[in-house]
Amino acid sequence: MGRTPLGRSRRPLLAALVATGLLGALAGPPETGPAPMETVAADANTATVFYYTKTKNWSSTYLHYAPDGGAWTTVPGTKMEAACTDWVKKTVDLGSAAGLAATFNDGGGTWDNNGGANYALGTGNITVKDGVIAHSDPCAGTEPAEGNQATVYYSTATTGWTTANIHYAPTGGTWTTSPGVGMEAACTGWWKKTLDLGTATSLKAAFNNGNGVWDNNNSADYALTSGTSTVKDRTVTKDAADPCAAVEPDTEAPTAPAKVTASATNTSVVVSWDAATDNIGVTKYQVARTGGTKGTMVTDIGSTVFSDTGLEERTRYTYTVKAVDAAGNTSPASAAATATTGDKAPDPASGTPLGTDPRKDPIYFVLTARFNDGDSSNNRGGSQHTKSGNAANNDPMFRGDFKGLVEKLDYVKALGFSAIWVTPVVLNRSDYDYHGYHGYDFYKVDPRLESAGASYQDLINAAHAKGMKIYQDVVYNHSSRWGAKGLFTPTVYGVRDSQWSWYYDERNEGFEYDGLTVEPKSGKAYYNGDLWSTAEPSGNTCLNWGKPTGGKSAEGYTLYNCQWPSPTSGMFPKALYHQCWIGNWEGEDARSCWLHEDLADFNTENTTVQNYLIGAYDKYIDMGVDGFRVDTAVHIPRVTWNRRFLPAIQERVTQKFGAEAARNFFVFGEVAAFVNDKWNRGSVNHSAQFYTWKERKEYSADDEVAALEQFTYENDQGTGNQPTSTNAFLDGNNYHTPDRSRFSGMNIIDMRMHMNFGDAQNAYGNGKDSDDSVNDATYNVVYVDSHDYGPNKSSERYTGGTDAWAENMALMWTFRGIPTLYYGSEIEFQQGKKIDCGPSCPLATTGRAYYGDHLAGSVTASDFGTVGSASGEVANTLAQPLVKHVQRLNQIRRAVPALQTGQYSTEGISGSMAFKRRYTSGSTDSFALVTVTGGATYTGIPNGTYKDAVTGDVKTVSNGTLSVGAPGKGNLRVYVLNGPGKIGADGPYLK
Repeated sequence: MGRTPLGRSRRPLLAALVATGLLGALAGPPETGPAPMETVAADANTATVFYYTKTKNWSSTYLHYAPDGGAWTTVPGTKMEAACTDWVKKTVDLGSAAGLAATFNDGGGTWDNNGGANYALGTGNITVKDGVIAHSDPCAGTEPAEGNQATVYYSTATTGWTTANIHYAPTGGTWTTSPGVGMEAACTGWWKKTLDLGTATSLKAAFNNGNGVWDNNNSADYALTSGTSTVKDRTVTKDAADPCAAVEPDTEAPTAPAKVTASATNTSVVVSWDAATDNIGVTKYQVARTGGTKGTMVTDIGSTVFSDTGLEERTRYTYTVKAVDAAGNTSPASAAATATTGDKAPDPASGTPLGTDPRKDPIYFVLTARFNDGDSSNNRGGSQHTKSGNAANNDPMFRGDFKGLVEKLDYVKALGFSAIWVTPVVLNRSDYDYHGYHGYDFYKVDPRLESAGASYQDLINAAHAKGMKIYQDVVYNHSSRWGAKGLFTPTVYGVRDSQWSWYYDERNEGFEYDGLTVEPKSGKAYYNGDLWSTAEPSGNTCLNWGKPTGGKSAEGYTLYNCQWPSPTSGMFPKALYHQCWIGNWEGEDARSCWLHEDLADFNTENTTVQNYLIGAYDKYIDMGVDGFRVDTAVHIPRVTWNRRFLPAIQERVTQKFGAEAARNFFVFGEVAAFVNDKWNRGSVNHSAQFYTWKERKEYSADDEVAALEQFTYENDQGTGNQPTSTNAFLDGNNYHTPDRSRFSGMNIIDMRMHMNFGDAQNAYGNGKDSDDSVNDATYNVVYVDSHDYGPNKSSERYTGGTDAWAENMALMWTFRGIPTLYYGSEIEFQQGKKIDCGPSCPLATTGRAYYGDHLAGSVTASDFGTVGSASGEVANTLAQPLVKHVQRLNQIRRAVPALQTGQYSTEGISGSMAFKRRYTSGSTDSFALVTVTGGATYTGIPNGTYKDAVTGDVKTVSNGTLSVGAPGKGNLRVYVLNGPGKIGADGPYLK
């Protein structure tokens, strides 16, 4: 699916509040530590009292006390002993008492008796500081340290705490006793503690005020390292400067930007310059433009490239740039640069799909926003930029773009791939929508992905010019939680009062959300002023509009009805959106209810919805894309696909590009069946292969009724009475013309192989087992892991090891189906990292990390799978062992038609992963014997000369038998009848 998993909560407003990034409710200790107010002492009948002396500055301090129910000590009490800087202590025996009353004095008549109320103290470690009682040992960890140390500064400016404790555990060590150790006041709003870590170099930590109120980073705890760190408003700064050090005012201005250039393309101008220098650091640049009829324009940006678009034709513009530092010091203006615009460019010419058999094209799958950044001016972090930790990494979620992908098409081609699957391109709208699965305006390409000269159309055209296809990820099942522009957008209740004004932006009637443009009132690109109303809108159907629910947010704010989209509130019209949550993932409601609160579920049986989606995707067909990967296909009834959406695709491609192009327009669906059996828990309606077939009976003319009729009919038929096919199988040694007359128009992602790729042999066995129930399994899209899951529904990127990766690839590139690789897997990118954790952790720590750093430099491809030239970091990337492996696999597969489009058989073959494949058409007759990792013997095969594409070995068969020794894990043998011989050069595995 690809969306950000935020759990299955049916309380969407609370989820939204968590997503705001506020400090929020601080109640509750970290799960890894003990309960916050648990009192632990060495002896349950003693109390160790620590008293803070810095404020009083007494030369001696006495503790005058009475155990509960007991007598007071003789005045002035017992003298306290030095504990550590600014603290004295005394351990007293309480007998059977559960606490004590206490006062303090200097032994000379000056008292601190808590304003006459005395201090009520308990047991264990107790601190009394300036009238505040807490529970910790403020001197713990103050002895001379041996080994590594961490100095931690914690800011209480937001919380207003009057004391702070740090509860921590060095990596590999145990947690301190709750509530931890007391921190020392460092300066206004900051507390400090230096901790001995021993041999550890990092730690986990949480903070509390000693009286049960905690900041545990939303239950995730804080990850800190040795050295100095600051923690402020849930943001950790590593190797930080002392926040309490006296700072000299910064009065030094940056240098003026140098080498300012301006170049015009049609009515766009790109301005660039060298970075300015500053004694502390430049924080932004001010670009001033003069010329034209609109007067002087000044724009603040954070990069050294500015794209100025939508200018007047044939007009001279002048640009100057100033640098600004954090103190507001501004440099002199740079030298001026000028550019004259030309005529407005016509919209890029529509592309034409390449129109060839999709089985010939191995697929490289990229998350566009995370692949390569070609234009930093369209980068956007969104409302979760800080909370997610992306801000700390300078890693906005929208970072990669079409320009970056165009610039690295030769990298993909050099790997040997001739098709690229890109994540959805439509304008998205949510709190974390970089992946593209929260569509808002299905008729508009998301501007955060486009640049001057690098539109989506430009990408399609550029790929086609290199002989590469573009497969667009499309979503028919759902929109964003805010609905779909042009179809229906709900209005939610909101109020800009003292509690909610931080969230609800003031409405700007002249502003239209596009995800990229910053709205001037709010200063946000993720502006939401158009989504809410305090007054009940006309025609409202949401129940109990604006009435308090009786609940409170994590911050203690009042929650209201209709404050957040949901299917059961009445907020969405029944005609256009479904009105329920999924209860049974293999039941009928899985195809007619909401998957998640972020994903408003279209009523796809409604004609208006169907026309909206068909019209939207016609636009992208007209642009010349080569196919659609269909997201969440299983959540729309097959009868709806077969009646409406799939015929509409075929009709449009035929109308625009002809019948041959339509036949090869590749549609492959995500039918997410995460099981290891042939039929998904016995439900044929939720099994991947089911979607490759046309209907076999007539249903009601009403699509909604038809969906129910089909579900019931096919379930009654059961798994034993489903269509079967021999389209993927040889007839003995012979290829036969496949029967595609019952093909629905939708191919599938091979979820069963995907789920079992923890071991190639297991994937192979499971894949074969389902092939007779797929219309034509030679079109299956096969991958090991993706943006959602690894094998066995693992939430981590594949970490089976390089040898296992090589073996999986060797199988995928030679067995039936279309091999597909998720970006970066060619270097085991982010192996073992959690694929997706939403905004709860930085993208840089996940399987969706930014890949462009590995692509820095230049690369050209002289052919598919062949590097022409490479320099910089991308040259190192291309030198990795799996890169060499996949390059040669692509070379071999491209040279042997049987490996692309052939049927297969295991008849007469011994061997664990061994098979024969053949493709015959016209003058082409390609017959190949394949074994992966292990040895094999083939009997009953045609006599003749067989040449191995891996080693060049030649075997002459005269008795119908050929034997092959085991080539070793990740290696293979491909003996081709009358074949070309060795293809490519030996590598780390293929040799």
